[in-house]
Amino acid sequence: MNLLFPSSPFRLRALVSGGAVVFAMLAGNLAHAETTAVMAVASTFTTLDPYDANDTLSQAVAKSFYQGLFGFDKDMKLVNVLADSYEASPDARVYTFKLRHGVKFQDGTDFNAAAVKANFDRITDPANKLKRYNMFSRIEKTEVIDPYTVRVTLKTPFSAFVNVLAHPSAVMISPTALKKYGKDIAFHPVGTGPFVFVKWDPAGDLTVKKFDGYWKKGYPKVDTIDWKPVVDNNTRAALMRTGEADFAFQVPYEQIAQLQSSPKVDVIATPSIIARYLSMNMNQKPFDNPKVRQALNYAINKDALAKVAFSGNAVSMEGVVPQGVDYATKTGPWPYDPAKARELLKEAGYPSGFETTLWAAYNNSTSQKVIQFLQQQLAQVGVKAQVEALEAGQRVAKVESAQDPATAPVRLFYTGWSSSTGEADWALSPLLASNSFPPKMVNTAYYRNDTVDSDLKQALETTDRAQKASLYADAQKRVWADAPWVFLIKEKVVYARSKRLSGAYVAPDGSFNFDEIALK
Repeated sequence: MNLLFPSSPFRLRALVSGGAVVFAMLAGNLAHAETTAVMAVASTFTTLDPYDANDTLSQAVAKSFYQGLFGFDKDMKLVNVLADSYEASPDARVYTFKLRHGVKFQDGTDFNAAAVKANFDRITDPANKLKRYNMFSRIEKTEVIDPYTVRVTLKTPFSAFVNVLAHPSAVMISPTALKKYGKDIAFHPVGTGPFVFVKWDPAGDLTVKKFDGYWKKGYPKVDTIDWKPVVDNNTRAALMRTGEADFAFQVPYEQIAQLQSSPKVDVIATPSIIARYLSMNMNQKPFDNPKVRQALNYAINKDALAKVAFSGNAVSMEGVVPQGVDYATKTGPWPYDPAKARELLKEAGYPSGFETTLWAAYNNSTSQKVIQFLQQQLAQVGVKAQVEALEAGQRVAKVESAQDPATAPVRLFYTGWSSSTGEADWALSPLLASNSFPPKMVNTAYYRNDTVDSDLKQALETTDRAQKASLYADAQKRVWADAPWVFLIKEKVVYARSKRLSGAYVAPDGSFNFDEIALK
């Protein structure tokens, strides 16, 4: 820095004597000093193909180079991105999209209706075996009407389709790149987003650089982003304190106070749509008895859970669908009443309680605290639970891959969900519809209610908001009364950001928005 800003005439003369060209080069470098944002995240990335990713983090970082037709703002409100507008038929089966003009992919390919068709044809072909196939399997055909108009016809009515297109998996990949790289597209991402892919170590960092041809003029405002997976909580927090990282998510709850004391760091906590619950396998005794399920809801002190495991950064669930998701209905919370829990267990034929297993879908430190707390609370009403925090592979094998609902080994299962479409269907159907039992989806309670199924089906067959609201409200009230889950808490999103960084935040679903990222 001293060489660029010499403090004495001698130093300035020395530079000049080295030649005007050298000085001009140094001045040019100063004017274009590269800015790099270092973003520390809690795990590695599974893939850079959002259509083949099940985890929010991989889809979130892919926003570096990919965009979809729609997206969400910081409050999960639907916004146009690569689509200018759309029209839906009254029966919610045919959608016509007008596309943004003048957008190019990072390889120079034009973004147009043909590109949209190429992407939808790829995801709807079951031979490609992409993990997000189920989200798009309702598409019957995609037609190019003109270069900037595309029509999508669905097999059945689906009024939440535009919200699905705002999901972070629903991105536009360069059709030229798809042809060139085929199944290897995950290692060669090419989109219309603000940054160009540079390199990725599947066990480590992802580096992206500014896309000079980005359609949003004046953006991005940083030259490079280094996405740095840092699995250890303490290390991630330390990088923020030392200034080696500009952004960290997730923030370990036990480190919040220390981070807040740093003059370099802002710790931000905002409402989320991430719900945590304990599903109960209703195919198996004693959870086939509604009084047992109600008892367990009364047995857990949700406010204490929020303090013990989340350092106060959570609130009791007030409904099946978290507030902040479109069509959410407030129906609770369930009060803490262990005496009522014991009474109900006695009425159900379990005066001395029972023994069971309690698995967690994650093995991080917060989840360990949660299941230990639940174990203690349940013991107070006579329910003895053997707890185990599952690794990802164990979860897939034991829970998500169970083929026969009658013999599925899961009993109590601590897990969570965020509706990344911002709409109630994705918060209800994958978790509670009777056609969503594993391995198809994640109805780990094996819950079945014909009226709820009918409500969900009818809600997707109408574009009338009042009718949809009524149907979704009825479904949520019935689920709440049936209590297939112990309704626990809704997390707050907590992340750390250096005071020199702006324009980057964590969205309510746990994804990222960094369209306007900038460094001071």
